[in-house]
Amino acid sequence: MSKAVLEVQNLDAFYRDGRVRRQILHGVSFRLVEREILGLVGESGAGKSTLARVILGLEPDYSGEVIHHTERPQMIFQDPGGSLNPRMTVRRTVEEPLIVAGGYPRIERERLTREMLDFVGLDMRYLDRLPRALSGGERQRVSIAAALIRRPRFVIADEPVSALDATIQAQVLDLLWALHRQLSLSYLLISHDLAVVEEMCDRVLIMQNGRIVEAGTVAEVFDAPRHAYTKQLLRASRGEA
Repeated sequence: MSKAVLEVQNLDAFYRDGRVRRQILHGVSFRLVEREILGLVGESGAGKSTLARVILGLEPDYSGEVIHHTERPQMIFQDPGGSLNPRMTVRRTVEEPLIVAGGYPRIERERLTREMLDFVGLDMRYLDRLPRALSGGERQRVSIAAALIRRPRFVIADEPVSALDATIQAQVLDLLWALHRQLSLSYLLISHDLAVVEEMCDRVLIMQNGRIVEAGTVAEVFDAPRHAYTKQLLRASRGEA
């Protein structure tokens, strides 16, 4: 049996809006294992981003358990334009996690930065460019390089291609798949795009109103959905009435 990278047990999470405390997640439980790509699917407002923030340690108001069997995950964001500092060069963006962590001499930071840019398919001509000089796909590659520079074993990818056009989406998904294989990564892939999940993932969680309403392998869930909400999502994605 594969070792767990993450275990989430009976997780309830809350959001405070003024004096009102609203429950966002209800009894969420799942595990992510080594070298697995686990999809998390649901409509906007289902609780996917709240779950990611709890896992990342950014939401303190929750009960239940979040057990990390590695270091905390790194994050690949939906909008690379918004997640990159417009004043920082590619070199500084990618090496920034090493600077923050400390203990990496300048020569080592330079070596690791160049190595990671090569991993994501960007040559050394990009080192001193600012985000405004990059295409959307290039900015996302820089974001991926920064997320992976310290070689995490677990990455959360939050709608990593939804801000890109179709051709670039395919290239970035191919890159994420190649890095998954080369670096033995585990992904929690958050997406509303069922085609992306079907292509990339081993298992899938279906979330509705803060609850996991269905879970299983991609084949189990997509070929023989049990929950009415899953059936609704699949019909919509296939253009069925």
